[in-house]
Amino acid sequence: MKAINTIKATSLGLLAAAMTLSAGAAFAAPKEIAVIVKTTNSNYWQNVKKGATASMADAKGYSMTFQGPASESAIADQVSMVENAVTRKVAGIVLAASDPDALVPALKKAWEAKIPVVLIDSLVADSGKRYYQSFLSTDNEAAGEASAKALISQVGKTGKIAVMSYVAGAGSETGRVGGFKRYIEKNSQLQIVGTYYSQSQMATALNQTTDVLASNPDLKGIFGANEPTAVGMGRAIAQAGKAGKVIAVGFDGNEDLKNFVKDGTLYATAVQGSYSMGALGVKTLVKLIEGKKVEPFVNTGVVIVTKANVDLPEAKNVLY
Repeated sequence: MKAINTIKATSLGLLAAAMTLSAGAAFAAPKEIAVIVKTTNSNYWQNVKKGATASMADAKGYSMTFQGPASESAIADQVSMVENAVTRKVAGIVLAASDPDALVPALKKAWEAKIPVVLIDSLVADSGKRYYQSFLSTDNEAAGEASAKALISQVGKTGKIAVMSYVAGAGSETGRVGGFKRYIEKNSQLQIVGTYYSQSQMATALNQTTDVLASNPDLKGIFGANEPTAVGMGRAIAQAGKAGKVIAVGFDGNEDLKNFVKDGTLYATAVQGSYSMGALGVKTLVKLIEGKKVEPFVNTGVVIVTKANVDLPEAKNVLY
């Protein structure tokens, strides 16, 4: 009888321990910083991760998790990641919002739970303004204008150009492509033959660009508005034998885009400080957690990279 009671007690103890572990798994590690980006399947966002990881060396006592959906268009998955971070009671969240409206309810939950939030790269809608404390990004409208200036400098002010964009309505896309188009309209007579949305899929951008080049043999220029879109655009231009004939300006700065600039497939690419977004995002969040004052907006900048400066420090510091 004593043996049976011992077995029962042991079983109950094991069950209690299992329940404790299960409950604990639902909560964050002490002082966890959750960095949630648009997708982990991009060199751009991996460069953000490098910056965030580097800043953690100075964030004593804190830990970091890094997450993102399989693609930038998987908005519901990103919403779930933010909600899960709130449920886990993380110390703070660094977020690159894939959609300006869809993330607002999740940010409200973070605000209600008194979890500070720093946005990077893309803003949310005005209805979510009170739910985050700082925004770190390229001035996307200014970056779009700079890209338009670069294109006009090579194609002139008349003729046809195309815009290859990524996810319609994303905060960065609205500012960046909007800034590009407005500058073109105000400062030239260039005709924009269409805006095409790749959903940040390189293969989609390649196919779309191939079609645009085939249906517009008189196309003078083309703009690819983010990394996977610009890479697909560049590959399509090269495959069509139109490198240097159709003037192309990309956006972001991975190895493919750097090489496209070097070999003349792209005239230029506008490169953001993605590493800085990650590094400064974590530093800003730690300040918030510790009750220190932070700036509501930090411009992380953009560099127009061409053959003339691709090997200079100003470009090397942002290429990845």
